[in-house]
Amino acid sequence: MTLAKAGATRQSIAMPLSPLTRIRWRRRLRSVAALLLLAALAFTVWFATPAPVEPLPLAHVIDGDSLTVRQNRNETVVRLTGIDAVEYRQDCARADGSRWPCGRDARRALGRLAGRGPLYCAFAAKDRYGRTLASCRTGAAPDGIDLGAEMVRQGWAVATGDDYGIEEAEAQTRRRGIWQGAFVQPADWRTVHERPAGAIAIPDV
Repeated sequence: MTLAKAGATRQSIAMPLSPLTRIRWRRRLRSVAALLLLAALAFTVWFATPAPVEPLPLAHVIDGDSLTVRQNRNETVVRLTGIDAVEYRQDCARADGSRWPCGRDARRALGRLAGRGPLYCAFAAKDRYGRTLASCRTGAAPDGIDLGAEMVRQGWAVATGDDYGIEEAEAQTRRRGIWQGAFVQPADWRTVHERPAGAIAIPDV
């Protein structure tokens, strides 16, 4: 190859793209970016949309964060996720120092919220007592009352994660339920009054 030809080749390689070619490439890149964005949105919707749940008859309210529902002709014990309610046998102190059965009132509060059912529960794993962990609503999501959120908002349970932090702050600020005075955290109360694993106390109606 002669020096003249080599120089011409290098010049042709280094030649900038024409305006029309640049426009075409920009359009192609925008199309690819739009497709990637649509794929990301579809992925997000697919995994963010909760699985559909069937209405389940309510069988019994055990305490402030546990209940039983009827599923496939069997009764399933459900423990509401994201909250920890005062235990059924637990007492709390009012602002004046007097004692009151906050655990029994917490159970009554959950009973009022759940009504006669049905409930719409999204099931997860089981806890060490064999209860099924679930979030339950009084209507199919996003309708109905989120039982866990409302129990925390009314001051009958504490939030155990980040889901119901706003509801807990509201209850604490307005001194609702157990926040009206002093109380022992339910987990600490259970440590002192531990029951054997697998023993689920179902109080009389």
